[in-house]
Amino acid sequence: MKTMDSIYDFKETEMSGKPIDFAGYQGKVLLIVNTASKCGLAPQLEGLESLYQKYHQRGLEILGLPSNQFHQELKDDSEITEYCKLHYGVTFPMTKPIAVNGKDEDPLFTFLKDQAGHGKIKWNYTKFLISRDGKMIHRFAPITKPEKIEPRIVEELDK
Repeated sequence: MKTMDSIYDFKETEMSGKPIDFAGYQGKVLLIVNTASKCGLAPQLEGLESLYQKYHQRGLEILGLPSNQFHQELKDDSEITEYCKLHYGVTFPMTKPIAVNGKDEDPLFTFLKDQAGHGKIKWNYTKFLISRDGKMIHRFAPITKPEKIEPRIVEELDK
């Protein structure tokens, strides 16, 4: 199995089935979030979308990766997509559901956890901020609201 040395080595699949090649994120500031529609923290989707709308033109990319690891996600892709769009106006890419921990863990999350050095994902809405050159800036706790991350995002966009 090929080792993943860089965030740009990864690929995921959007809900629509469209491939996401992380090589396309080079030169962008990237915020990666594990999401869950039925989680009490789901209103953070609104804050994430607000950041995306405000800073996407300046180089911010946000990627939501739904996970039912904590049993708070809807059953299928179309339900998740509809819920996120309907309730929170989400327009940033959302992937097919993944596992963030354990034997079926998505390789992206293995990489992110290794880079951040904080071990397993404890809950939905853990956020990883990645710099324009692909380096881990910070892992934010699930309870950290997107607006609290905004100054760090702006700082990175201004570099």
